[in-house]
Amino acid sequence: MDAVRLIVTSRRALVGGGDAPDLMAEVWQAQALAQAIGSRLAVAGPPELRGEALGLTELAGRGCGVLDRPDITTEHLRAAQLTELGDARQALLCLGGLLGEVGIALVGLASAADDERTYWQCMEAIDAADESRDRVMDMLRKLADRDEALPA
Repeated sequence: MDAVRLIVTSRRALVGGGDAPDLMAEVWQAQALAQAIGSRLAVAGPPELRGEALGLTELAGRGCGVLDRPDITTEHLRAAQLTELGDARQALLCLGGLLGEVGIALVGLASAADDERTYWQCMEAIDAADESRDRVMDMLRKLADRDEALPA
């Protein structure tokens, strides 16, 4: 499945949320998808994005690592369903939106957390989502700069 369709699916699932464990699972799914997209961009994306894409892969991986891995089978893991990137700009625009929504969801989870462990998991995941979104925005700027430099 292409990146944009997977991102749209993740955004819908995140908004649909549910209870805290379900929402944490959706946050984890979104971070895993960001990691997979970063990996794909690093290998097959525009050359000027490869360094930032590696950084996105690492940051999104950190976002997954600070959260408890949900009990998701491989066929339900959206990142594993990524078969093509499609248009890099469109994928990055959608991914930036998803990561912003992840941050908002995590703020809500952190403020409602009943235990300190969940609170700190959310805080670490907020940092990772925010830094991942910054990488996405940097890549979008690089694409815009590249397009401006092309002869008309």
